[in-house]
Amino acid sequence: MIEHSSPGDDALASVAFVGTGPGAPGLLTVRGAELVSQADVLVLDRGTPRSIVDRHARSDARVVEASDAAEEGAGQLLARLVRDIARKPTDDQGSALVVRLMDGASGVAGTLRAELAACLDAGLAVEVVPGVSYATSVPTYAGIPWASSETSVSLIVTQIEAVPSWETAADDDLSVTLMGLAEELVVGIERLLAAGRDPHTDVALVVGGSTTEQRTTVVALSEAPKVLRSGRLPGATVAVIGGDVAGREAFSWFESLPLFGWRVLIPRTKEQASSTLTELQRYGAVGEVVPTISVEPPRTPAQMDRAIEGMVTGRYEWVGFTSVNAVRAVREKFAERGLDSRAFAGLKIAAVGGVTAAALRDMGLEPDLVPSGEQSAQGLLHEWPAYDPDLDPINGVFLPRADIATDILVAGLQEAGWAVDDVTAYRTVRAAPPPAAVRESIKKGDFDAVLFTSSSTVRNLVGIAGKPHAATVVACIGPKTAATAREHGLTVSVVAPEPSAAALVGALAAYGTERARTAQQNGDRVVRPSETRRRRRS
Repeated sequence: MIEHSSPGDDALASVAFVGTGPGAPGLLTVRGAELVSQADVLVLDRGTPRSIVDRHARSDARVVEASDAAEEGAGQLLARLVRDIARKPTDDQGSALVVRLMDGASGVAGTLRAELAACLDAGLAVEVVPGVSYATSVPTYAGIPWASSETSVSLIVTQIEAVPSWETAADDDLSVTLMGLAEELVVGIERLLAAGRDPHTDVALVVGGSTTEQRTTVVALSEAPKVLRSGRLPGATVAVIGGDVAGREAFSWFESLPLFGWRVLIPRTKEQASSTLTELQRYGAVGEVVPTISVEPPRTPAQMDRAIEGMVTGRYEWVGFTSVNAVRAVREKFAERGLDSRAFAGLKIAAVGGVTAAALRDMGLEPDLVPSGEQSAQGLLHEWPAYDPDLDPINGVFLPRADIATDILVAGLQEAGWAVDDVTAYRTVRAAPPPAAVRESIKKGDFDAVLFTSSSTVRNLVGIAGKPHAATVVACIGPKTAATAREHGLTVSVVAPEPSAAALVGALAAYGTERARTAQQNGDRVVRPSETRRRRRS
C-alpha cells in the first residue's frame, strides 16, 4: 500500500483501485473480493458487472455509478468523485473505505493514472489490486489454451491502432489475440490480412468472456470483419487468431456446462441464498435473488428473554434449532446480555440440517444431534431420543422458532416425554413486491428456472410477483414444497433427492444435462428454456 501523509487532521478515507478481470464474479482476486466486501462506497465503471457487487459487497454499501463521465477528461472527473467521497467518512467511528472497481486488469485502464494521481495528491491512502487478464482468461474460457505445445509463440495486442507494423503478426504459425471494441478488432484483422496472413485462418470472436453471456463464434479470417460489422456480436472484445482455435469444440468446457447461461430465480434473502449462488455458478448459471420474506423480531421480547435466562439457570436439557434464523436470533440475544457460547455448557444441541449446523459451528458450537436422513422437523424428531428419567436429569427443551412453524416437532417431543418451550424467536412476514421489471420477467418467462426451498417461498413469490411462466423450469427442495407448487398451478420438473442447496442445484443440473442430451439426439440445437419461450412466440 502507498501512503501519503495529509496536512490537517481531517479523517480521510482509503481508496482501493480493484481490477474486475473479465467479468465473472468468481474471477475477482482474493484481495479484490476482500476489499469489495469491506467497502463503504463502491464506484463503478460503465461496464462493471453488477454480479460482482451483488455477490461480494455489503448490502448497506453505497454504490456510485460513474458511467456518465465524458470520454475527454474522464480520469479527472472520476478522480474528483472518488476523492470527494473519500473525504466524507460514512460514520463517526473513522474513515471510510472507497473501492474503485475498474474494468479488466486495472493496471492498463485508461483512467487509472489520472485517478491515482489525484488521490495521492489529496493525501489519501491508496492501494491498487490488478485483476485477472482478459488476454489469457477469455481464450481459456472459450476452450482455447493461450499457449500450448503446438503454439510456442503467442502475441497479445491491446492497443491495435498503435501497432507500427503487422508483418510479424502475419506469420501463420503465430497465435494472435486482439483486444478491443468490435470496430477496433476490424482494424486489426484487416491489417493482418493486408500484411499477408492466410485468409482461411480460423478466428474465434468472443463476446462476454467468462460470464454466462459468453458466446464464441469461429469464422475464417477473411469473413471476420463482415461478421463484426454486422452487429451480430455486440460487445465483442476478444479475437483469437490461429493457434488452437481449430480444436476449440473439443475443449469448450465452460459453454458445455449443464446450466450454462441459465438465469435462475431464487426467492430467498441474499444471506440465505449465498451457498445456492455459488452452486449455480459451478454449473454455469447465474442466480438472481428476489426476497419473498422479511425476518423481524417477535412482537414482544419477554418470552425469548425468559428462555435465554432458562438456558443460563439450567432449566433445559436440550436446545433445538430448526433454522439459521433461529441461531441468529439466539446469538443476537446473547450479544444483548453479554453472553457467549459458554452459556451452552451442559446443554445438548440439536440442528435440523447441515446449514443450521454450520451456523452453530460459526458460534463455536458443535451440535450433538443432526439428522442422518431427512433434514426436516420430521427427520429431527425421528432421531431425537425419548426422555429417560434415569438418564436425563432435566426434561426441558427450548425450541426457538418462527411464528409460523409447524407443530410436528413440538407434539412429537411432548409424546416422547419432553417438556417443550416453543418460543417465537422471530417472525416471518411477506416481503414487498420486487421492482416492476423483475415481476415482468417472472411472468414473461425470462427466467430459465426457479428454485423453491420451502412452501412459504412458493406462496410468497406468487403473492408478491405472480406465477412464473410455464416455460420456466420449477425445481423444489422436497416433496412438500413440490406439492405446494402444484397446488398453485405450477408444473414441477425437478425435486431434490435431499433438502439442501447443493442437492437442489445438482438436481437442476442433472435435468439440464438430460434436456441437452435429448435435444442432441433429436438433432436439435440446445437452447435454454427462456429461449424456447421466445422461439414459440416468434
